[in-house]
Amino acid sequence: MKKIVFSILALIGLSGTYSCTKLDENVLDEASVSGLSDKQIADGNIAPVYALLPNIFLHTNYFAIQEISTDEAILPYRGGTDWGDNGIYLAMHQHSYTSTDPNLLNTWNFIVQSISRSVSAINTLPTLKDANAPVYLAEARGMRAYYNMLMLDLFGVVFVKDDPQANSTILRGEEAYNYILSELLAVEPTLLPTVGPGRLSKGAAWGLLARLYLNAAVYRDRYASQFTFQSADMDKVVEYCDKIINSGQYQLSKDYFSIFNQDNHTNKELVFAVDQRAELNGNNRLAYFSLSGDQFPIPAYPAANGTDGPAITPDYYQTWVSAYSPQDPSVDPRFYRQNLSIYSNPADSCVAEADFNINRGILRGQQYGLLRVNGAFLKCPDGKYKVGKLYNVTRNRPTVPVNFTEQVNFTVAGSDYSTGYRVEKYEFSKKSTSGRNLGDADISIVRLADVYLMRAEAKLRKSNDAASALADVNTVRAARSLTTAPPALTTMNLDLLYRERGFELYWEMLRRTDMIRFGKYESTWTEKTDSNPRKRIFPIPQTAIDGASNLPGYLVQNESY
Repeated sequence: MKKIVFSILALIGLSGTYSCTKLDENVLDEASVSGLSDKQIADGNIAPVYALLPNIFLHTNYFAIQEISTDEAILPYRGGTDWGDNGIYLAMHQHSYTSTDPNLLNTWNFIVQSISRSVSAINTLPTLKDANAPVYLAEARGMRAYYNMLMLDLFGVVFVKDDPQANSTILRGEEAYNYILSELLAVEPTLLPTVGPGRLSKGAAWGLLARLYLNAAVYRDRYASQFTFQSADMDKVVEYCDKIINSGQYQLSKDYFSIFNQDNHTNKELVFAVDQRAELNGNNRLAYFSLSGDQFPIPAYPAANGTDGPAITPDYYQTWVSAYSPQDPSVDPRFYRQNLSIYSNPADSCVAEADFNINRGILRGQQYGLLRVNGAFLKCPDGKYKVGKLYNVTRNRPTVPVNFTEQVNFTVAGSDYSTGYRVEKYEFSKKSTSGRNLGDADISIVRLADVYLMRAEAKLRKSNDAASALADVNTVRAARSLTTAPPALTTMNLDLLYRERGFELYWEMLRRTDMIRFGKYESTWTEKTDSNPRKRIFPIPQTAIDGASNLPGYLVQNESY
């Protein structure tokens, strides 16, 4: 039996613990393959291809660099004691990030390792007789293209590698874009349409192709003063979005926040997602990242609280205000959902465990929740849980209320624990063993609403077809009809579409890519004034360059770093 190994790219070592995906993961070698069927070996080769997706999408990895670098999220040095981390989150927001940033390094490492695992699977699967092997091979090759798409978007480079023992060829610019495109086009016919959002399906490939074509102008000429969106590319965006929409396989959700619930794996809006189900050891911390340290979302876990992490900027909040004034932004059900009735009925302060749910969306002002004393939650005489006004008890400030303010910045006052409106988009898991660390909501990579919005953008960019674009945007808005849908828009242009993407897709790790494509990344917002277009891509981690130092000129740092 052929030995199966997980090779590495020349410049980086393979490290870290495997996490499970939809398929059971087995690391196979000559000692372990005895008695295994080709199916078991095939399963054991495709699982590692997906295994590091949760690590890539960790809150301090891909989320941090895609969101905290933008006008949607800011993470100050909380109270002068939390989230200082040698200033890396301040630098990320201000665009003064460097090649020694540990979050950039971690993200780089996980992507490169995932490329390497894909290469290993690509080399082994053709030798197996299992009926699943051809589909697995297409998935492995497609995932290699997806990981390279992340690498191109973030760092401006692509690694072309077929032989596990050979050095990768490094591509940049149009060559890199063309390589990714060719790989996705090559595997799309073989992929299956019904494998679920946690694997690369035919629909997922269509979504990635649409996104790739939409960003083609950026990837071809990263530092252009104005991007040139080719008509042929926009036609392809529409074509692949049409395939997804017309397939009948996906459906916009009436309940916006259900897309991000703990049981969202079967939500029909998800086209492609990071599989985070609890039985698969999901590790999504997005739910706790923004909450106060005195917000405890689960009665069963008195140690599961927030961490006072990132807030939204006043700049981003004001986009909602300007869109809906004189009404409050909460008229849009995507902005906020009230689950605790004490906000509207202060007398309703005793809640049964089964009925307790924290509010979702963008959280403002005084917060209410479970009251904890000496490590236990207070209960009412009838055994229900006591709900009341929250104070910063865990911060040793028991008289200071948890009152989220609009203003947040890097000053001492602006960095306090309660500054900035917070986001609770992904549901705090009620099934995981800790509630806090093992979130099991799948993380969306491509979902149907984004597909409609990509199609609308392509129509605007190609022929200024505002009527068709408006119809697509209003289709998404009208779908959010669990309570009252957002009011329909009456006009559409690129600025309004950009704003709508911010309303629909906030906190979903698309903002930086959107800002660059729309020419907004060099703008000024809270605590950020840098306007250097070279910051559109991040520095290659210095340790990666050092690791390739035995190959002079092999891995060259990006401009301005």
